Amino acid sequence: MSSDNDYDYSDDDGEYYYDDDEDMMSTQEDEDSASSDDGMDMDEFGDDFKVPQRSARKTYEIEYDSLPQSAVEKLMSNDIEHISGIFGVEASLASLLLRYMRWNKERLIEKYMDNASAVTVAAGISPPSRASPSALGPDRSQGSSSSARTSGLRRTARQTSAPLKAKPQPSICPICFDDTQALFSALACDHTFCSGCWTAYITSKIREEGEHAIRCMAEGCALVAPDPFVRSALADDPETWERFNELLVRHFVASNPNLKYCPYPSCTYTVSCPTAASKSALTTVVPIVTCGADANPPHRFCFGCPIESDHRPVICPVARMWLRKCRDDSETANWIKSNTKECSRCQSTIEKNGGCNHMTCKKCKHEFCWVCMGPWSEHGTAWYSCNRYDEKAGVDARDAQSKSRASLERYLHYYNRWANHEQSAKLSVELYAKTEKKMEEMQVTSNLTWIEVQFMKKAVDEVFKCRMTLKWTYAMAYYLEKGNQKELFEDNQRDLERAVEDLSELLESQIEPEIIPTLRQKVTDKTQVYVSKRNEIMLEDTAKGFLEGRWRWNVPVEGFD
Repeated sequence: MSSDNDYDYSDDDGEYYYDDDEDMMSTQEDEDSASSDDGMDMDEFGDDFKVPQRSARKTYEIEYDSLPQSAVEKLMSNDIEHISGIFGVEASLASLLLRYMRWNKERLIEKYMDNASAVTVAAGISPPSRASPSALGPDRSQGSSSSARTSGLRRTARQTSAPLKAKPQPSICPICFDDTQALFSALACDHTFCSGCWTAYITSKIREEGEHAIRCMAEGCALVAPDPFVRSALADDPETWERFNELLVRHFVASNPNLKYCPYPSCTYTVSCPTAASKSALTTVVPIVTCGADANPPHRFCFGCPIESDHRPVICPVARMWLRKCRDDSETANWIKSNTKECSRCQSTIEKNGGCNHMTCKKCKHEFCWVCMGPWSEHGTAWYSCNRYDEKAGVDARDAQSKSRASLERYLHYYNRWANHEQSAKLSVELYAKTEKKMEEMQVTSNLTWIEVQFMKKAVDEVFKCRMTLKWTYAMAYYLEKGNQKELFEDNQRDLERAVEDLSELLESQIEPEIIPTLRQKVTDKTQVYVSKRNEIMLEDTAKGFLEGRWRWNVPVEGFD
């Protein structure tokens, strides 16, 4: 995907450039002369007058912008003005054209220039019967001139924008059959209905169905009501009109791969992240973003997948694969394979409930050996022992049973630890309440202020963040191929887990007045130096591994060869 689009932002837009090299050189000489005349060496002042540099973005972080709804509406307005100026049509019609093409300006211009009439009909602007030859857009195969192209576009605009006015006339509405109605309206199709029916219909479409493309009420008519028509119908209902505009914004965001709406309820912020707009990019970065809403905790989610939480360090395709594995019934099937066997005659599933290996299927009464799965009649009179361990069928059955059991045990190893950290993170709400009580006790039993006891809350925040990291490291480790890289990954995982458990133990310990200063120092050191650093190493090394292509998977992963 090209990075040259209208939604990329640059911090360099406000810079000034010199048009003449001589002016630049003379300005530089003046500055050098002025500094030498002053006879001042800024280095003599140490770091007091140095401007602090902006901290570099970490490897596991991604560049993005948070946009309020007004900023997104401005982007929409710019696109509409752009198309309106090129085609010479009204803004409301340009908006309908853009919505039809899912806000793809380049594709819209190409299609419109090929056949303007066909595009306006498909977009629901004009009915097919109104597509006269004079209104057709230029056909490139006919070699039309630019003047003819402009003329054709303006004729289409005049035809499609005229029939939007309300039509007061003595008629009966074909919807409600109310002969007392005096105000009627119609789109370009001339299907006339009373204003009351239009208002009820448009309100229902917006409120109940969430529609932003509201078509004519006549059966089989595909014309779409332009924005001025919708606004006039909702003149007495500003809330529905606001909802309509919100639906337009959501459609614009959904149509643009560089934008994503914040998934948190009632949040109207949008995030722009061109870096993670393509599927190929999701194999090297984990695009965790935070919208600009003033919320505590902040609205943090993944730009590249539907997971509404921070799933670093694992990339989106692997995270989705893990969640799908945890949700479906595949592991139930593994349990069945590990704890049951199928009758070799009727294929019924049988669970062993006793110590005897002489099994009898309740369904078909077939007798067989539980160990080798062979017919019991071949075992002679020694019913308590099996002498057919080397039989090929028995060997295959035992191998399949062992593999299934090993697969289940491996999955449960990672899943139990993943679920444990998830549960511990959910219990952070209770831990926050306990910590707040401890902070109040510290104030009472020591000379520390409320600000000085905030180290406890910072420690809880760090524990929560690290447990989320640890949770997803087990999902990633499950799919990592055996080797040196996986061992290094698990070493970092072990160090982080040990640090988190040590800090959690400190937070859970009893507070004695005489040990508060020592406890404060220990918690601060563990939080800022030990735990935070270990989490940083875990995330940084994993992110670099994705960029360098170090990680290998034991199953096919989307986006990897």
